[in-house]
Amino acid sequence: MPASSGPADTPIDVGTFLLAAQFPGQGHAEALDRAVSAAVATEQAGLSGVWIAEHHFVPYGVVPSAVTLAALLLGRTERIQVGTAVSVLSTHHPVALGEQAALLHLTSGGRFSLGVGRGGPWIDLDVLGFGVESFEKGFPESLDLLLRWLRSARVAGEGPRYRFPEVAVVPQATEPVQPTELGPEYPGRPGEQAGPEVVVACCSPGSVRLAAERGLPILLGMHSGDDDKQAMLSVYREAARAAGHDADHIARMDGLHMAAGVAQVADTDAEARRVLQKSLPGWLHYGLSAHRTVDGRERRMRDPHAYTELLCDLHAVGRPQLCADRLLATRERTGIRRFMMLMEGSGDRAMTLRNVARMGEEVLPLLR
Repeated sequence: MPASSGPADTPIDVGTFLLAAQFPGQGHAEALDRAVSAAVATEQAGLSGVWIAEHHFVPYGVVPSAVTLAALLLGRTERIQVGTAVSVLSTHHPVALGEQAALLHLTSGGRFSLGVGRGGPWIDLDVLGFGVESFEKGFPESLDLLLRWLRSARVAGEGPRYRFPEVAVVPQATEPVQPTELGPEYPGRPGEQAGPEVVVACCSPGSVRLAAERGLPILLGMHSGDDDKQAMLSVYREAARAAGHDADHIARMDGLHMAAGVAQVADTDAEARRVLQKSLPGWLHYGLSAHRTVDGRERRMRDPHAYTELLCDLHAVGRPQLCADRLLATRERTGIRRFMMLMEGSGDRAMTLRNVARMGEEVLPLLR
């Protein structure tokens, strides 16, 4: 059943999902330059924002600190929302991340959004000193401490992992911000807590329930089809009701949930698919095969060619009308109206910038 988030003519919100993917043969600086250029092009194209992924030690994405790149992009833009998708809580101290989020929220006029996730059982946990327990058991405590930091004036650490005496929150994200003249209306929770929007990336029903209990919107991944999205959103609404959230709150969250996808706009459907069929499998294999688990546990990697075909089948890959139709169909079936689209799938800087421009010039008007 579609979400009860509003009428069918509710506007669709489209932004750019940035990994700074390092394709075979490219350097780190080249990947980062393409990502920064795509963010600036996103604003020029009239899209809503950019969302930055975070990875360590792998060419799948060469941004080790999404909040650092977000700060740069907030300085390079004036209107769009800039968010993390995601900052991995298993490898961040929640107080340090909360301080950074509050700083960016207050200095950007409310243009910063904080996406967080649990991450994976990667070697990052060992190298950065957080340990596998942070991934396996620590996410709820870290999320709760982060939320208290963003919503309070003073905070003490009271959990098994983070214990410290009460300290002042400086700066306080709850202080009012002055939106920039060109900035968007704050996308958070009107009438509830101030501060930056917090979104939780969810790959399992357990993560969905956690987000629902805390009253936070969720981000669903690129691998999810509409049936999967509907199932996750049903779990969310059931868990939110069980946690005591009323119908108005659940409906408001329905309007804030997000979905990641892939977009490649071309003159024909076949041409768009050819671009991604040529570039994506090599990057997926190069990037995903570099992941190492923290304790040597077995992991299985998706077949890069099959995954490319799945992404082309699910998302906005084709001529402008097909791209619009797929986004509209997902909105109709699930109620999701906020999308972050990976548009660097060609691996080429000029093609990426043109892809972003075409999304704004040719697809966005069809969504209105």
